[in-house]
Amino acid sequence: MSANRLGRDVFLALAAIGWADGKLDEEEADAIVRTALEEGLELEEIGEIEEATKHPIDLSVIDRSTMSKGDRLFVYAVAAWMTRLDGKVDNTERNALSKLGDLLKLPARPREHADAIAMEVAALGEGDRPHRYDLKALRETLGDRLAEAQKARMARGEED
Repeated sequence: MSANRLGRDVFLALAAIGWADGKLDEEEADAIVRTALEEGLELEEIGEIEEATKHPIDLSVIDRSTMSKGDRLFVYAVAAWMTRLDGKVDNTERNALSKLGDLLKLPARPREHADAIAMEVAALGEGDRPHRYDLKALRETLGDRLAEAQKARMARGEED
């Protein structure tokens, strides 16, 4: 993944997907805001993200033009993990996740891979809870796997 920090739209997308089932758990909201703080976002951006964790926002407000491919995969992977936190994924959450994938312009296979990696990271230690989930490990793993896939495509003479 790029060395650039995640931008505000990444966290707004996570808040929007968290609201997909009509409620955003306090643990989820805290994890979103905590990670935004760790990324070093400006206070104004943090305030906007905190507000998005208190009141539902629509995915249409997300600007993906500032996101790298790795950022978009990260957002999708975290969103996929978040939808499973309460132990069930309903149709509203599935539809929101599908809408997010479309908004992020992610084809089906990269979505599947991002989701699988999110589950892999959740299985580490006690990573199934928001305050324990290793978002940094997820981001690094996605970045590593994306780089491997790009090298493989280049070796086959395919364009990225």
